[in-house]
Amino acid sequence: MKAIQIHEAGGPEMLRYEEVPVPGIGPGEVLVRVHAVGVNPPDWYLREGLKVMPAELRPALQFPLIPGTDLSGVVEAVAPDVRGFAVGDEVFGMLRFPGFDGRTYAEYVAAPAADLAHKPTGLTHVEAAGAPMALLTAWQYLVDLGHEVPSPFTGRVHRPVPITPDTTVLVNGAAGGVGHFAVQLAKWKGAHVIAVASGRHEQFLRKLGADEFVDYTTTRAADVVSGVDLVIDAVGGPDSARFLTVLERGGTMLPVFFAEYDPHETARLGITVSNIQVRSDGAQLAGIGRLFDEGTLQVGVDSTYALAEAGAAHARAARGHIQGKIVLTAVS
Repeated sequence: MKAIQIHEAGGPEMLRYEEVPVPGIGPGEVLVRVHAVGVNPPDWYLREGLKVMPAELRPALQFPLIPGTDLSGVVEAVAPDVRGFAVGDEVFGMLRFPGFDGRTYAEYVAAPAADLAHKPTGLTHVEAAGAPMALLTAWQYLVDLGHEVPSPFTGRVHRPVPITPDTTVLVNGAAGGVGHFAVQLAKWKGAHVIAVASGRHEQFLRKLGADEFVDYTTTRAADVVSGVDLVIDAVGGPDSARFLTVLERGGTMLPVFFAEYDPHETARLGITVSNIQVRSDGAQLAGIGRLFDEGTLQVGVDSTYALAEAGAAHARAARGHIQGKIVLTAVS
């Protein structure tokens, strides 16, 4: 089969399209013929050698390796102990995360059955491949964490904040993968949703349910927004603290990516900061799937590339301003 392999850390040119053996399956696994693969930030973090991670959290990498966690495809074989899946089933999922051995940038993948769900009938394989990591991140932040594992970043177990029609939620980076699902889930829960993104994404986000829109290229959210109960910051980075002032006392800040906050400042403002490490969960995906079938959720697809063009897909990601998800196609 063909797969993308990384032989050493570096830029998008390190993603090589090569011949590798079809994987065998072990207990609890199914073999999936991959139709499409979602491209996520951990994929390029891995390609770059995980230098974005704190040194003490950085695992040793064994090259060559196949990147990727998200997929949609068709079951080709099932281990004898697996129940609930059969040859021919259409499935999607995020494999073995947190971790970097999902190996989904390939034509076939040995997948833990526990990480998979049946693909919603209303989604194409491209759309389904774009959902798992971003959707589970937003779901586990906002709706149901689904486990009791402390965050490696805080040492505490995250508790989702109840969202009601009286709740105002601001989503920064609202047009991206996690952001566009956060907008939809907050709206599904009845919240008043403020989306922050560049102006080119306004109509996209309003169609997803955003009640207000702030174009960060022309307006600082802190200048025009206040009284927010919950901020989900899908951008993170050193400037995240600028959103603290939009929050009500007693509000909550949810940084998706690495961000640091002065604990004295958050205590002074009465703000709780919480984060998670998203975890694979096929059962959660199965439950969320009905929201796609009901039309409550949709997947934004920014662009698609053939599996052999994974380097171009990563270069597209590096340019930023993504609307939804970038997806690789393994079956035309």
